[in-house]
Amino acid sequence: MKKSLLFVIDSLDVAGAEKSLVTLLSLIDFSKYKVDLMLFSHGKLLEELVPIEVNTLPPLNYTRFSNIDLKKALIRSVAQGNIKMLYSRIKYSVNIRRRKYSNPEKARIFWESVSNVIESNPKTYDIAISYAQGIPTFYVAEKVKAKKKFAWVNVSYRLNKKNKEFQRKFYDNYNKVVAVSDSTKEVFLETFPIYSDKVEVIYDINNPDFISKMADIGPSFKDQFDGIRILTIGRLAYQKGYDIAVDACKKLKEKGIKFRWYSLGKGPLAKEIEEIIIENGLQENFVLLGVKANPYPYIKNSDIYVQTSRFEGFGLAIAEARMLNVPVVTTRFDAVYNQMIEEKNGLVVDMHADAVCDGIIRVIKDEELRGNIVKYLHAEKKGNMEEIEKFYQLIG
Repeated sequence: MKKSLLFVIDSLDVAGAEKSLVTLLSLIDFSKYKVDLMLFSHGKLLEELVPIEVNTLPPLNYTRFSNIDLKKALIRSVAQGNIKMLYSRIKYSVNIRRRKYSNPEKARIFWESVSNVIESNPKTYDIAISYAQGIPTFYVAEKVKAKKKFAWVNVSYRLNKKNKEFQRKFYDNYNKVVAVSDSTKEVFLETFPIYSDKVEVIYDINNPDFISKMADIGPSFKDQFDGIRILTIGRLAYQKGYDIAVDACKKLKEKGIKFRWYSLGKGPLAKEIEEIIIENGLQENFVLLGVKANPYPYIKNSDIYVQTSRFEGFGLAIAEARMLNVPVVTTRFDAVYNQMIEEKNGLVVDMHADAVCDGIIRVIKDEELRGNIVKYLHAEKKGNMEEIEKFYQLIG
């Protein structure tokens, strides 16, 4: 009999954890496992890449309710004589607008506001997996029945006392916690040393054959620019350090470098970043391309991949650039040395604009360095398909 698996994640928008999950799902042996997938947000780009064997569950009642116009939600609630969902929705909306919150705080406020109106999953699974920290972790802990539960941690962030105390009761319900890198494990155990006996590492799986094929399919840069193309991929959010990137872009322009810096992503700081670009007259130098379901042709056709993150669980886009033999310049975030080898497959620089700018200029102007990096990238091991065996060992 097939084992039943449930994966829970916020959405399948274009981001590292989401791409990692789609890759993992594509490698599962469906002759042995029956797989359900639950999302809190539907209609995102990567959903089209989910294998047909995976059963994507219908949206939660609250998800449907939260997506309708507030006026219609009010009318429906009154007509049905049930205002619990409306009250929870308004409560969350009011609480989240009080000030700027970190992602862990947003997740806590959401769960405190609406968990009482979110229905439990009616099935009982052999294995239930929350494939991201925050809301998926809370949901699987409280709303899912399973013989075993595993929680993925795919970002290195540190929690304040309030969020630490809030999250601990959820992690108590898990058999294992899976970190996507050694440094992510270390950061998690700094916060939760009590779980040292149940944390293990399974890296995000990178399938080099899939990435190589996708890099030759679909659109890439449409302009006719003939200078150095720089690419950054990531949500337009504080974590990704776009303020550092735009500042470095300004410095490159001042130094007379012929380049164009492209970004693939969207996020809460989009408007703010656009304004900074305009204020500094960088409209022709820093180009926001939005999200692309297939980013690999853009990576392949870039001269340098740059990551300006403040923190990452692993840094999947860096791994993808390496697999496509594109030199990398990245900031020194926690997990960076899980895959970067200084001056071998790229440069690791300090977390400020001057260092990023200087690193990019080195790769552009030092032909010997650039040639050695590209040579090393072509020779280094591609992907980590062996991680699927660790996954199978985990789920038994």
